Amino acid sequence: MPKKIEETEKTEEVVKEEIEKEAEEVEEESEESEGKSSVKKKEKDIEAVLNIYTSFNNTIAHVTDASGRTIAKVSGGMVTKHSRLKANPTIAMFIAKRISENMKEKGVRSLYVRIRAKTGSTGPGPGANAIIKSLSREGFKIINILDTTRVPRGGPKKQGGRRGRRV
Repeated sequence: MPKKIEETEKTEEVVKEEIEKEAEEVEEESEESEGKSSVKKKEKDIEAVLNIYTSFNNTIAHVTDASGRTIAKVSGGMVTKHSRLKANPTIAMFIAKRISENMKEKGVRSLYVRIRAKTGSTGPGPGANAIIKSLSREGFKIINILDTTRVPRGGPKKQGGRRGRRV
């Protein structure tokens, strides 16, 4: 009987050694595959939608993912304390810088841009071009630029009376 116990102890030791060797081999293979996968893996190009609302008094930039969830939202008032500077192109560059920091954290690399101005205005405010230009300098790929300004079709009577607004 004592011989059988010794044999089982030996077999248990042999089995433990084999398991340890297999574990070491698996670890080595996983380390090698990790090294290869980091070289082969291509980072996914996440796309987002940048909505820019520019009036002649303020600039608001709002970044959403494809499903519409907010990634970042920055306005001129968050960057400067002077009311008269909120629509300034220089402030728009600071808005773009803040947005780019948030987007880089999320892994966003390419953008669809939608510019919107005040309804019925002649053109977008001064901040829209500055935001697009500074984001393209930051390294973001701009896929599409779309003007989504609303156009009045009739609607209520304009303010000013029969002879128009006297200046």
